[in-house]
Amino acid sequence: MSLPISSPFLPADFDPARPLAIIAGKGRYPILLAEKARAAGVPLRLIAFHGETSTDLFEDFPERERALIKVGQVGHMLKALKRLGAGTAIMAGQITPRRLFKGLHPDLKAVAILASLKERNAESIFGALAAEIEKIGVRQLDARAFLEDQLAEAGVMTGGRDKIDPQVLAHGIRIAKEVARLDIGQGVVVSRGTVLAVEGFEGTDEMLKRAGQFEARDPLFVKTVKPGQDYRFDVPVFGLKTLESLAAANIRHAAVEAANTIILDKPAVLEKARQLKIQLTGYGL
Repeated sequence: MSLPISSPFLPADFDPARPLAIIAGKGRYPILLAEKARAAGVPLRLIAFHGETSTDLFEDFPERERALIKVGQVGHMLKALKRLGAGTAIMAGQITPRRLFKGLHPDLKAVAILASLKERNAESIFGALAAEIEKIGVRQLDARAFLEDQLAEAGVMTGGRDKIDPQVLAHGIRIAKEVARLDIGQGVVVSRGTVLAVEGFEGTDEMLKRAGQFEARDPLFVKTVKPGQDYRFDVPVFGLKTLESLAAANIRHAAVEAANTIILDKPAVLEKARQLKIQLTGYGL
């Protein structure tokens, strides 16, 4: 008999004995999720994507516990979830944005889903995908599950005095929330009442690079979730790569939404931020 796992992000009837499938995109996020879920004693399965998922993560799973598919093969993914005996699933890690236009390999199921969508953004595409997953009896979990110790906290997480002007922060949050509400992106860079850059389809790093070109005084990067966020997918993530992009753009202040932003390898990120003299603050609403 499996012991219950206590988490605010898991359903009360979560069965830790049934396999959890990680639908893994790029980067550290799915790797860290696998580490945390395994440490909790949950049996894992892996859905990996050609050219996206870490090779090391893929090879860490026995052949009978993994599947490798091309981006867009939704029907193949659903069949793999059934074959692997998954009871639950979590989407973790980004798929390269340009894949929506180049390098997509849609099967008949994917073509049908895309044809049914009036708008093609993260919420509509992943929402439709989650609905198909749940139709086959696999429950889609909150993407923050098992990562409670990696979430942003309220206040200055890097220590020291809060150096963010409250009015600048309020302005940045307001703009970021509106941009997120419109399904444009999750981040903005502001400076003393001016919007320097808005995150679009290109992603956070490219947006930060653009913002740095203005050489504005005291720029602030704000990352948020959208109003009515579906936490099964598209949860904001902050990691070492984001820190490097901030440093390269000479942006020394960042604010992320507390309890809703995943800071990957949190202790290492906070230590690196201190070394780079970047203040990382968690804000609440």
